[in-house]
Parts: sequence; C-alpha cells; structure tokens
Amino acid sequence: MQHPSNRVFLDPANLSRIVREGKLGDPERLPKFVRLLRPDITDTRLLVLFEVKPDEEESRDEGREQARRYLAALNAAVDPDKKLVGGTGFEGSLLLEFENGGALWQLSWRTPEPGVTLYRWSYRRKKPNATWKERMVQKAEALPVEEIEQRGELAEQAIRAAYEGGERPAGFQGQVYLPGDCR
Repeated sequence: MQHPSNRVFLDPANLSRIVREGKLGDPERLPKFVRLLRPDITDTRLLVLFEVKPDEEESRDEGREQARRYLAALNAAVDPDKKLVGGTGFEGSLLLEFENGGALWQLSWRTPEPGVTLYRWSYRRKKPNATWKERMVQKAEALPVEEIEQRGELAEQAIRAAYEGGERPAGFQGQVYLPGDCR
C-alpha cells in the first residue's frame, strides 16, 4: 500500500517465482530443495524481504532465522546488482470494528530488526455510541483467544477485502480502518 508501483510478492509465492517474475536473475540457480520456500513479503523493486511473526521472543528468533535463510538462498541466485536485504521501517496499525461498534480490534506491527516484522492483536471493550477515535484512547487489552477463534477468519477476509478493494465478507457488520485512517 505504501509503494503501489513496487512488485511485491506475498506468501504463498515461492523463491523460484519471486526470482523469475521479479526479474532478479535465473531461478535455475536456486537449489531444487529451496525453490519452494515462501518468504512472507518480498519487494523486488526495493530489494527487501520481511518475515512476519507474532510479537514474542521465540517467534522473533524464528523470523530472524527464516529471513536469514531466504536471503542467503535468494542472493545466491540473483544478479549481482539485485542483492536483497532484510527490510526496515515497516510499522503501523489498522482497526477492525465489528457489529457496528460492538467490538474494536487493533492489529499493530513493527520491524525491530531488519527482515523481521512482529505483529500483535489487541482490542478495546465495547463503548456505546463512541467513535473509533474515542475508543482508541481506551486502554488496549490482549485479544481473548475465544474471540480470535470466533472472528479470526472473518477479520482476515475483511482486511484482505479492504486492501484489495473487494467485497466485504458475508456476516461482517462493521468497518476496517486502514493505516492511513489510523493516524
């Protein structure tokens, strides 16, 4: 969204496809066993890669190791002037309002080290007749697991529809406020 003219590949795009369609080099230089690896986000114009993980130490370590492996494999196969690095500066948040104000979820992300983006879900308790901006001053709480299980798939569909300009998913009564709205 920040770079609409860039060529960005998201998981499930594999390394072979990224190298070929991103015009980075020869995908045949990738060893057969790594061609199918799938980084979370790869921008072939800015030449950066991100692994996205939950905001916890174990996941951060896993993201760091995955980013390192993907970058090593990619950089062994790309042209010398197209080497990739771990991306930085990827941070923000978005809001999902369910039931026309009955629930307000927030998805926040940050990139504390090159190539590793960590995300966290939180929510604000119901506050009748309040705008999302008024609700944002409420204390953020960890999103209950039961609510994630109940609405997680619907939240993902609503976010994808908002970013891609598609139809709202059936059963979603609310709004998605993208990063530009959440400043």
